[in-house]
Amino acid sequence: MIKNITALISAGVLLAICMFLFFPYPNNPLIGATITFMSFPIQNEDGFVWKGIVATTIFLIAMALLIYGLKKFYVVAAVLVLFLYALLPGYLVTAYQKTFASGIGAISYDQNGECTFDTVEDNVRMKGECELTLKNHSSKPVTFELEFMDTGFGSEEAKMESLMNIAGPYTMTVEGNRTEFIELNEFLDISDVTDHIYSGSSSDVHFKLIEKNKERIF
Repeated sequence: MIKNITALISAGVLLAICMFLFFPYPNNPLIGATITFMSFPIQNEDGFVWKGIVATTIFLIAMALLIYGLKKFYVVAAVLVLFLYALLPGYLVTAYQKTFASGIGAISYDQNGECTFDTVEDNVRMKGECELTLKNHSSKPVTFELEFMDTGFGSEEAKMESLMNIAGPYTMTVEGNRTEFIELNEFLDISDVTDHIYSGSSSDVHFKLIEKNKERIF
């Protein structure tokens, strides 16, 4: 079954390097990415992400070495590796958060947040509504500040999610071993804000958690 053990070992080492370069903890490496491959950002609003392109190249070389190193069942092995590579980081992060992590390091986000904005008085007031779900994997309560971030194409031209920070800072606590649904409804004074949207919604909500001198970006 094994044709070249050196090729298989090299494939494993290269895959580990790729996972290390873009491991999804403590921050989300895909924030702002417009083109991705596996867990690698290829392009964002600023252009090509060369680190992501290099990691993609290394990943493809690793897969080629994996296939070369096997006499048979290499297609099955390649599919299995792709499947494990996609799922393993998430399981490793969850296992770490349940055992060793503390504070905001133990918080996870389901990536399903939504925000909606509507102008109620032209260039004066706007209604903003955001919903997101956070989970505290530790046994102790975690208190932090939440700050919204603009991401994706257009974030430099028109403020959207970050408008919610006008009513901030949002200080909140998630109790130990609990999933918390967070719903924010605010009337925002936008009279002094330039380059903002007039209405719209986003299902790609990203934010920053701040705890004393620590930060995490989701």
